[in-house]
Amino acid sequence: MSAMVADETALPARRRLTGAPVHVGVIMDGNGRWAARRGLPRIEGHRRGLEALRETVRAAIEFGLDYLTVYSFSMENWNRPVQEVADLMALLKRFIHNDLNELHKAGVKVKVIGARANLKADIRALLDDAEDRTKANSRLTLIVAFNYGSRQEIAAAARALAEGVAAGLIKASEIDETLFARHLDTAGIPDPDLIIRTSGEQRLSNFLMWQAAYSELVFVPIHWPDFDKAALEGAIAEYARRERRFGGLAAKTGS
Repeated sequence: MSAMVADETALPARRRLTGAPVHVGVIMDGNGRWAARRGLPRIEGHRRGLEALRETVRAAIEFGLDYLTVYSFSMENWNRPVQEVADLMALLKRFIHNDLNELHKAGVKVKVIGARANLKADIRALLDDAEDRTKANSRLTLIVAFNYGSRQEIAAAARALAEGVAAGLIKASEIDETLFARHLDTAGIPDPDLIIRTSGEQRLSNFLMWQAAYSELVFVPIHWPDFDKAALEGAIAEYARRERRFGGLAAKTGS
C-alpha cells in the first residue's frame, strides 16, 4: 500500500490557489456504490476510498489549505452490517499504522473529533497516539471525524453548559454563540469555508451542522474513490467564484 505523503522536502511547493479557502470539509460518500458498479465487494470501495484520501491530503498540502476535515465514520455507521464495520475498523488501523509516520514527516497535525468513550481500547489508543505524535506540526491540520455525529456533539455541548450552570461555574445569561462553540469538538478550529460532498447526494448527513452555518456547499457527482487532485481543485474554483455575504448585502449589487 502506497504511503500517504512523502516527507516534507519531497512535496511540491505550496502554491495557495487564488481564492482558496482556509478550511475544507469533505463528506466522503459513495464507496459502496463505486464498488457495486464494478461488481466488487464493498470493502474494495473502502480500500480505494483510502487511496483517494491519500491523494486529497497531498493536494490539500500543495494547495495551501490550513485545515481539512474528513467525515470518516459516523455514529450512524455502526448500524451497517457487522462485517462491514469490522472491515472499516481494520482499514482505520491500517491507515494509522501505514501512514502516520508519513503524515508526521510531511508536517501534518492530526486531530480526531467524535465520541471515544464507547470505542475499543486499541482504537482509542491509536487515535490518541496519532494526535500526540503530530501535535506540534503546522503545515496542515487533518481533522478526522470518527464516531462523530453533529447532533450528538451539539447535545453534549449543551449538556456541559447546563452542568456548568448547575454547578454555579457560569451564568445562563453568559451563554452565547462564542461560549457554545468552545464546548464543541472543533473548539479553536475555524469553521469550514467550503464543504464538499461526493456521489451527488445533497445533504449534510449530521456533519458539522453548527460549524457549517455559513459554509459554501459543493456537491460533485463522482463517487469518493474517483475523487482526486483535479476534483479538489475544481471544487475550490467553484468556491472562489461565489460571494460570501454571511447574511449581509452583496458588496457590489446590494442584494
